[in-house]
Amino acid sequence: MEIRLDNKRALVTGASSGIGEAVALTLAASGADIGLNYVAHPEAAQAVAQQIQAGGRRAFAVRADVSDPDAVREMFAKMDQEFGGIDILINNAGIDGGRMEAKEADLVAWRKVIEVNLFGAFYCSHEALKRMVPQKSGVILNLSSVHEVIPWSGYSAYAVSKAGLSMLTKTLAQEVAGLGIRVLAVGPGAIQTEINRPVWSNPESLQDLLEKIPAGRMGTSEEIANVVTVLVSDVAGYITGHTVFVDGGMTDYPLFRHGG
Repeated sequence: MEIRLDNKRALVTGASSGIGEAVALTLAASGADIGLNYVAHPEAAQAVAQQIQAGGRRAFAVRADVSDPDAVREMFAKMDQEFGGIDILINNAGIDGGRMEAKEADLVAWRKVIEVNLFGAFYCSHEALKRMVPQKSGVILNLSSVHEVIPWSGYSAYAVSKAGLSMLTKTLAQEVAGLGIRVLAVGPGAIQTEINRPVWSNPESLQDLLEKIPAGRMGTSEEIANVVTVLVSDVAGYITGHTVFVDGGMTDYPLFRHGG
């Protein structure tokens, strides 16, 4: 079965590297035109845009801090200007904020994680729905995490933001299900990207991580992008309001493999 997104207009936040870049490239390979959001490293975002354009699809890069509602409004105005609207929103932009246990947390840094990961997804969804509701079609897909269900000591802000994103997904899906719009999420597990290189490049920390993954390996950005592409296509037209975990079994309680 071939997945096609011909002439769909997609916006991918955090699209200049890692999972966001892979999602943007995979959507474009399936026929979509892509708006590439970034907040830093414009040269990287432009390189992704040029790669998409070389493949015959339209693409542009736009800088916006998704935690700033004014910047989000301007970004969607750019989508209107370039593509005349939006059909697919991928809320991928996110940060983990670094390790900080609650008793010693930097409150400004803690709040910023929530603002980017949760508020940012809501601000972008708010603008997307303004456009999707009148056309009675569209898909919003949030990049969540296994940590919407697995606690992560020292990363309470990240885990809370992803748990909140899960309920945001369900609630928005409920609001717009009768309007031809779907809202869903993908929850990656341990994905090998440059951001977590310190973990997978260290044999000791990598071994500790692999013990948490029944599949015995880390995933790739391309594996996440492939699932995202299927879910935003008409092939998955009857799926909404759910998080699909792509985690090699990490959410399947791997420590219980040998009994209780």
